[in-house]
Amino acid sequence: MKPWKLLDTALIPGTGGALELSQRDAEFSISVVGEGVLMGSRAHASEEALAALACRKIAARLSARVLIGGLGMGFTLAAALKQLPADAEVVVAELIPAVVAWNRGALGAAAGYPLADSRATVREGDVAKLLKSEKQAYDAILLDVDNGPAGMTRKKNNWLYTMDGLIAAYAALRPRGILAVWSAAPDRAFTERLRKVGFKVEQARVHEHANKGDLHTIWLAQSGP
Repeated sequence: MKPWKLLDTALIPGTGGALELSQRDAEFSISVVGEGVLMGSRAHASEEALAALACRKIAARLSARVLIGGLGMGFTLAAALKQLPADAEVVVAELIPAVVAWNRGALGAAAGYPLADSRATVREGDVAKLLKSEKQAYDAILLDVDNGPAGMTRKKNNWLYTMDGLIAAYAALRPRGILAVWSAAPDRAFTERLRKVGFKVEQARVHEHANKGDLHTIWLAQSGP
Protein backbone atom coordinates (compact mmCIF):
# COMPACT_ATOMS: atom_id res chain seq x y z
CA MET A 1 0.00 0.00 0.00
CA LYS A 2 1.29 3.42 -0.91
CA PRO A 3 2.28 5.75 1.94
CA TRP A 4 0.38 8.96 2.64
CA LYS A 5 1.79 12.13 1.09
CA LEU A 6 1.55 15.34 3.11
CA LEU A 7 0.11 18.08 0.88
CA ASP A 8 -0.26 21.01 3.25
CA THR A 9 -0.41 22.15 6.87
CA ALA A 10 -2.66 24.89 8.26
CA LEU A 11 -2.80 26.56 11.67
CA ILE A 12 -6.07 26.38 13.62
CA PRO A 13 -6.82 29.98 14.69
CA GLY A 14 -6.66 30.64 18.40
CA THR A 15 -5.32 27.24 19.42
CA GLY A 16 -1.69 26.87 18.47
CA GLY A 17 -2.69 23.59 16.83
CA ALA A 18 -2.61 22.64 13.17
CA LEU A 19 -4.34 20.56 10.51
CA GLU A 20 -2.61 18.40 7.94
CA LEU A 21 -3.99 17.51 4.51
CA SER A 22 -2.63 14.22 3.16
CA GLN A 23 -3.29 12.19 0.00
CA ARG A 24 -2.86 8.55 -1.01
CA ASP A 25 -3.89 7.89 -4.61
CA ALA A 26 -7.43 9.34 -4.86
CA GLU A 27 -7.99 9.26 -1.08
CA PHE A 28 -7.62 12.32 1.16
CA SER A 29 -7.29 12.72 4.90
CA ILE A 30 -7.38 15.73 7.24
CA SER A 31 -5.70 15.20 10.60
CA VAL A 32 -5.19 17.25 13.75
CA VAL A 33 -1.47 17.28 14.48
CA GLY A 34 -0.86 15.28 17.63
CA GLU A 35 -4.48 14.10 17.83
CA GLY A 36 -5.09 11.91 14.78
CA VAL A 37 -7.43 11.76 11.80
CA LEU A 38 -10.33 14.21 11.89
CA MET A 39 -11.97 13.18 8.59
CA GLY A 40 -11.30 11.13 5.49
CA SER A 41 -12.71 11.06 1.97
CA ARG A 42 -13.65 7.37 2.12
CA ALA A 43 -16.12 7.68 5.01
CA HIS A 44 -18.66 10.47 4.59
CA ALA A 45 -22.12 8.90 4.59
CA SER A 46 -23.10 10.48 7.91
CA GLU A 47 -22.07 13.97 6.74
CA GLU A 48 -24.20 13.50 3.63
CA ALA A 49 -27.09 12.27 5.78
CA LEU A 50 -26.83 15.41 7.92
CA ALA A 51 -27.55 17.54 4.86
CA ALA A 52 -30.07 15.24 3.22
CA LEU A 53 -32.23 14.78 6.31
CA ALA A 54 -32.33 18.51 7.05
CA CYS A 55 -32.66 19.91 3.52
CA ARG A 56 -35.49 17.56 2.54
CA LYS A 57 -37.59 19.25 5.22
CA ILE A 58 -37.15 22.73 3.76
CA ALA A 59 -36.45 22.12 0.04
CA ALA A 60 -39.99 23.08 -1.02
CA ARG A 61 -39.76 26.54 0.54
CA LEU A 62 -39.40 29.54 -1.75
CA SER A 63 -35.78 30.78 -1.90
CA ALA A 64 -34.70 28.48 0.91
CA ARG A 65 -31.56 29.66 2.71
CA VAL A 66 -29.19 27.28 4.49
CA LEU A 67 -26.17 27.90 6.71
CA ILE A 68 -23.51 25.20 7.06
CA GLY A 69 -21.02 25.52 9.88
CA GLY A 70 -17.83 23.81 8.78
CA LEU A 71 -16.78 23.07 5.19
CA GLY A 72 -14.66 20.00 5.93
CA MET A 73 -14.14 18.04 2.72
CA GLY A 74 -17.26 19.49 1.09
CA PHE A 75 -19.47 16.40 1.36
CA THR A 76 -22.11 18.11 3.53
CA LEU A 77 -22.31 21.03 1.12
CA ALA A 78 -22.52 18.75 -1.92
CA ALA A 79 -25.34 16.73 -0.34
CA ALA A 80 -27.26 19.89 0.58
CA LEU A 81 -27.03 21.22 -2.98
CA LYS A 82 -28.41 17.93 -4.32
CA GLN A 83 -31.56 18.36 -2.23
CA LEU A 84 -32.17 22.05 -2.93
CA PRO A 85 -33.77 23.79 -5.92
CA ALA A 86 -32.21 26.40 -8.20
CA ASP A 87 -33.44 29.38 -6.17
CA ALA A 88 -31.84 28.20 -2.91
CA GLU A 89 -28.77 29.70 -1.27
CA VAL A 90 -26.22 27.87 0.87
CA VAL A 91 -23.82 29.87 3.02
CA VAL A 92 -20.80 27.96 4.33
CA ALA A 93 -18.89 29.36 7.30
CA GLU A 94 -15.33 27.99 7.51
CA LEU A 95 -12.88 29.20 10.13
CA ILE A 96 -9.68 28.02 8.46
CA PRO A 97 -8.92 29.71 5.10
CA ALA A 98 -6.65 26.85 4.02
CA VAL A 99 -9.58 24.42 4.19
CA VAL A 100 -11.42 26.59 1.66
CA ALA A 101 -8.32 26.67 -0.55
CA TRP A 102 -7.97 22.86 -0.30
CA ASN A 103 -11.60 22.46 -1.42
CA ARG A 104 -11.03 24.76 -4.38
CA GLY A 105 -7.92 22.77 -5.26
CA ALA A 106 -7.08 19.07 -5.37
CA LEU A 107 -9.36 18.09 -2.47
CA GLY A 108 -12.43 19.46 -4.26
CA ALA A 109 -12.56 16.47 -6.60
CA ALA A 110 -13.55 14.18 -3.71
CA ALA A 111 -16.97 15.84 -3.33
CA GLY A 112 -17.37 17.01 -6.91
CA TYR A 113 -16.25 20.62 -6.42
CA PRO A 114 -19.44 21.88 -4.72
CA LEU A 115 -17.92 25.33 -4.16
CA ALA A 116 -18.19 25.86 -7.92
CA ASP A 117 -22.00 25.80 -7.63
CA SER A 118 -23.44 29.31 -7.98
CA ARG A 119 -25.81 28.66 -5.07
CA ALA A 120 -22.89 28.24 -2.65
CA THR A 121 -21.20 31.15 -0.87
CA VAL A 122 -18.25 30.86 1.52
CA ARG A 123 -17.83 33.10 4.55
CA GLU A 124 -14.35 32.69 6.00
CA GLY A 125 -14.73 33.06 9.76
CA ASP A 126 -16.38 31.65 12.85
CA VAL A 127 -19.94 30.42 12.33
CA ALA A 128 -20.69 31.59 15.87
CA LYS A 129 -20.37 35.21 14.72
CA LEU A 130 -23.01 34.65 12.05
CA LEU A 131 -25.38 33.05 14.55
CA LYS A 132 -24.97 35.96 16.94
CA SER A 133 -25.53 38.63 14.30
CA GLU A 134 -28.34 37.26 12.10
CA LYS A 135 -32.01 36.89 13.09
CA GLN A 136 -34.56 34.73 11.26
CA ALA A 137 -32.13 34.46 8.36
CA TYR A 138 -32.07 30.72 7.60
CA ASP A 139 -34.51 27.90 6.94
CA ALA A 140 -31.90 25.39 8.08
CA ILE A 141 -28.63 25.51 9.97
CA LEU A 142 -26.29 22.53 9.67
CA LEU A 143 -23.50 22.27 12.22
CA ASP A 144 -20.66 19.95 11.29
CA VAL A 145 -18.12 21.73 13.46
CA ASP A 146 -15.26 19.96 15.20
CA ASN A 147 -16.42 16.57 16.50
CA GLY A 148 -19.88 17.61 17.68
CA PRO A 149 -20.73 18.64 21.26
CA ALA A 150 -17.52 16.97 22.46
CA GLY A 151 -14.98 19.08 20.53
CA MET A 152 -11.59 17.92 19.31
CA THR A 153 -9.80 20.84 17.66
CA ARG A 154 -10.82 24.12 19.30
CA LYS A 155 -12.36 24.79 22.73
CA LYS A 156 -14.21 27.87 21.47
CA ASN A 157 -16.28 25.59 19.25
CA ASN A 158 -17.97 24.23 22.37
CA TRP A 159 -20.00 27.47 22.65
CA LEU A 160 -22.12 26.36 19.70
CA TYR A 161 -23.50 23.48 21.77
CA THR A 162 -24.15 25.41 24.99
CA MET A 163 -27.50 26.94 25.94
CA ASP A 164 -26.29 30.35 24.70
CA GLY A 165 -25.19 28.88 21.37
CA LEU A 166 -28.46 27.02 20.87
CA ILE A 167 -30.49 30.12 21.76
CA ALA A 168 -28.54 32.04 19.11
CA ALA A 169 -29.17 29.29 16.55
CA TYR A 170 -32.90 29.31 17.38
CA ALA A 171 -33.03 33.08 16.84
CA ALA A 172 -31.17 32.79 13.52
CA LEU A 173 -33.77 30.35 12.15
CA ARG A 174 -36.92 31.30 10.33
CA PRO A 175 -40.23 29.87 11.62
CA ARG A 176 -40.23 26.05 11.59
CA GLY A 177 -36.54 26.14 10.78
CA ILE A 178 -34.30 23.12 11.19
CA LEU A 179 -31.12 22.95 13.25
CA ALA A 180 -29.21 19.81 12.23
CA VAL A 181 -26.16 18.78 14.25
CA TRP A 182 -23.58 16.08 13.49
CA SER A 183 -21.75 14.29 16.28
CA ALA A 184 -19.32 11.40 16.51
CA ALA A 185 -21.28 10.05 19.48
CA PRO A 186 -24.63 10.39 21.30
CA ASP A 187 -24.97 13.07 23.99
CA ARG A 188 -28.05 12.92 26.23
CA ALA A 189 -27.26 16.24 27.91
CA PHE A 190 -27.11 17.98 24.54
CA THR A 191 -30.50 16.54 23.58
CA GLU A 192 -31.97 17.97 26.76
CA ARG A 193 -30.44 21.40 26.07
CA LEU A 194 -32.09 21.44 22.64
CA ARG A 195 -35.47 20.73 24.23
CA LYS A 196 -34.99 23.38 26.92
CA VAL A 197 -34.35 26.01 24.26
CA GLY A 198 -37.69 25.10 22.64
CA PHE A 199 -36.72 22.80 19.80
CA LYS A 200 -38.77 19.75 18.84
CA VAL A 201 -36.05 17.09 18.63
CA GLU A 202 -35.54 14.02 16.46
CA GLN A 203 -32.39 11.91 16.59
CA ALA A 204 -30.88 9.53 14.02
CA ARG A 205 -27.92 7.15 14.08
CA VAL A 206 -26.11 6.84 10.77
CA HIS A 207 -23.17 4.68 9.72
CA GLU A 208 -20.07 6.60 8.68
CA HIS A 209 -19.73 4.75 5.38
CA ALA A 210 -22.21 2.80 3.20
CA ASN A 211 -24.13 1.12 6.03
CA LYS A 212 -21.00 0.03 7.86
CA GLY A 213 -18.40 1.43 10.20
CA ASP A 214 -18.96 3.56 13.29
CA LEU A 215 -22.40 4.95 14.05
CA HIS A 216 -22.61 8.72 14.20
CA THR A 217 -25.42 10.80 15.68
CA ILE A 218 -27.53 13.43 13.92
CA TRP A 219 -29.99 15.70 15.71
CA LEU A 220 -32.81 17.30 13.74
CA ALA A 221 -34.29 20.08 15.87
CA GLN A 222 -37.24 22.14 14.60
CA SER A 223 -38.01 25.63 15.87
CA GLY A 224 -41.53 26.80 16.57
CA PRO A 225 -43.94 28.83 14.40
